Amino acid sequence: MLRSRPSTDPGLRSLWPYLREHRASMIAVAVLSLVTAGTALAQPLLVGQVITAVQESGPVAGTAALLVAVLLVGAAISAVQSFLLQRTAEGLVLSTRRTLAERLLRLPVTEYDARRTGDLMSRVGADTTLLRAVVTSGLFEIASSLILVAGAAVAMALVDAVLLGVTLLAVALGAVVIGLASRRIRALSLLTQVRVGEMTAAVERALSTVRTIRASGATEREVGGVVVAAGEAYTVGVRMARLEAFVAPAATIATQGSFIAVLGLGGARVAAGVLTVGELVSFVLYLFLLVLPLARLAQSWTQLQTGLGALARIEEVAVLPAEEAGDVTTSAAPVRDAPALELRGVDFSHADGTAVLRGVGFTVPRGTRTALVGPSGAGKSTVLALVERFYDVDGGAVLVDGVDVREWTRTDLRARLGYVEQDSPALAGTLRENLTLSVPDATQEQQLAMLAAVNLSGLVKRADLGLDAPVGEGGVLLSGGERQRLAIARTLLAEPSLMLLDEPTASLDARNEQALKDAIDVAAAADRTLLIVAHRLSTVIDADQIVVLDEGKVVGTGTHEELLVTSPLYAELARSQLLV
Repeated sequence: MLRSRPSTDPGLRSLWPYLREHRASMIAVAVLSLVTAGTALAQPLLVGQVITAVQESGPVAGTAALLVAVLLVGAAISAVQSFLLQRTAEGLVLSTRRTLAERLLRLPVTEYDARRTGDLMSRVGADTTLLRAVVTSGLFEIASSLILVAGAAVAMALVDAVLLGVTLLAVALGAVVIGLASRRIRALSLLTQVRVGEMTAAVERALSTVRTIRASGATEREVGGVVVAAGEAYTVGVRMARLEAFVAPAATIATQGSFIAVLGLGGARVAAGVLTVGELVSFVLYLFLLVLPLARLAQSWTQLQTGLGALARIEEVAVLPAEEAGDVTTSAAPVRDAPALELRGVDFSHADGTAVLRGVGFTVPRGTRTALVGPSGAGKSTVLALVERFYDVDGGAVLVDGVDVREWTRTDLRARLGYVEQDSPALAGTLRENLTLSVPDATQEQQLAMLAAVNLSGLVKRADLGLDAPVGEGGVLLSGGERQRLAIARTLLAEPSLMLLDEPTASLDARNEQALKDAIDVAAAADRTLLIVAHRLSTVIDADQIVVLDEGKVVGTGTHEELLVTSPLYAELARSQLLV
């Protein structure tokens, strides 16, 4: 199984770019947090004053009314603060998902080659959800807890410094344990998210090829792979739970120990006349405001580490350069009378160093039809990928309309190209959505005409919804040939000046192959240039030019009749397909 590797943990500073656009809400929450902390700190003082007034038979009504008012105001402000905090957290998740989704869809093709789709999906879903805890249960919970702790400590020092010293000693022991465990929790959280991503990738692999898996009798093996991935996620999760379970008792011991110490020593000091009962009650209430926020602080710190672990995986993708990074911002002007396409001594190798093309060069004149033929693995589809700039050449140059493709913006370049993949996918959705992917404003008449051109009118007629009929996930409700023709119709509708067709007739029967050849003839007749990759030579024998590739090199160029004489490889391919 391909492993995702945890990236370096980001610190709190890495959060700022994600929080910047929410700073107004954060400031409002911070102000309300101060007010809420102030009302909470005022309550023990007022309670002590009420008790003292009762003991001394003094007036109580005014102080009691003020205490009730402070309670109500504090509760109302706390509710508003909680709403703003949750809304800010949801806004953070939304903006992060928007940014991450945009980056994922703009990554270079090489990144998709190297990464698993399920793991990338996990970053958009599970990891961004965990980021919510950074705001709701992390930063602001920690900040508000620290304010309460600081305020309570000052108030307790004013009441009785000795009791405060005993309290801080008990709390310090718990804080040491929590501090030692926190970094380990973050590392385990990051590893947990990595394992969850791997499990998601395993599930995505199985679901996306479920028919192949069922037909191959491999269901149990695939289930086993998912179970193993889930088990690894479980193992890491249990390790983190064990560590968190160790942290929680430390906080509890510190809390209960401080209460016991304060009640014991405080009672003795009341008996000795050093403290009044009202002061002891106030001190105990302040103790609540000290140790309970400290307990929440421990939990919030753990959740913050979990969120930062998720942030590490988000950052790993967010910092990757987009496909357009470093590109020109303005396209060069096309060269008048230049060929539609020209390859000059093109070299290309895969990331692992495997050479695919070696010194490939040929010209595709404007308004002509050129075929690329050759055995599997010769580099034919790679040529099309280089024209589309899914990859960049290692050496030489690819020119469209006389301009190096690296001097076009990718948007301008691809607007001139129409590309039909070998295994043409259909997007989940409707016929109309698939047809109008490149031309969203195409009229219904144009769409129907294009479907008729590739012999797909029957699709519209057989469904009650017509063009709004669903095609299923990945086009599962269509046959392979229908998916192929739908992809070609989508490309023709955009009216590109140069069409790149990778095995357009691979999934077609003889009848539909002829219908598609007729549609390609129509496209070629409209002053459009075609570059067609073909294994079945019968579909391209009438091409204006045929380029023969073998082991990444051009080994022949000419018409069908010329190559039968000049190219032994082409002659062999023609004989094997009964064309001679």
